[in-house]
Amino acid sequence: MDIVRYTAPGETIEHRIANLPWWTRELRRVAQFVHLNAYLQTPEFAEKHKALERSSILMAEGADSILPMGVNLDTLEFLAANHIVVFGHVGALSGWQTAAHGGYKRCGTTAETAMEIYEQAYAYQEAGMMGMTIELTPREVTDAIAAKLRVPVVAVAAGGAADGSELVHFDLFGMMPAGRTGAHAKVYANFFEFAAGAIGAFGRDVQSGAYPQPEHGYGMKEDELDKFRNALAKK
Repeated sequence: MDIVRYTAPGETIEHRIANLPWWTRELRRVAQFVHLNAYLQTPEFAEKHKALERSSILMAEGADSILPMGVNLDTLEFLAANHIVVFGHVGALSGWQTAAHGGYKRCGTTAETAMEIYEQAYAYQEAGMMGMTIELTPREVTDAIAAKLRVPVVAVAAGGAADGSELVHFDLFGMMPAGRTGAHAKVYANFFEFAAGAIGAFGRDVQSGAYPQPEHGYGMKEDELDKFRNALAKK
């Protein structure tokens, strides 16, 4: 795996924004050689100077690039001019941003809408975007746009070859509800079966006494143990 796209854990969007620098440090600590692509929440790049401040902090904490979903060209150019590496996104948008487009759905299915995606991708490239994900486009559109652009293009839910492929971990680990797995997804393992099996085995071992064993802890020196027992007996 070459790239990890991530946001931070948190109950609300404010929590996720506040936690992202800390989470970036944690990811960098455990994944020293993976490209970390930090997902900016929309309030973080609502204004270009704020976007630069936030992006600079994240890159200083260890992020390799920044993803502002649906960034405008003015902000993108400002970030690129100030040495921020932007690895962005074209095609379908995510989250609340899909409301203006009728929800999360396939895009670029006609020649006209496919050209609109290409034009946006080209404009992003020329404004300084150094790589991008293309989402929910037909495989032919995915491949054609990836071949036409100078920057890397990574496909997600888009088929085609492109320059790379992204798979959300909920899909990879079979964590979506029954019937909700997308046509693009390939399930490589069932996380819940694995986790339930491991937790169940732990519970059974505790109940039977198979865990913990002496090797799962450490003992006290005999002389210190005697002192402790004597002191305890006097209480």
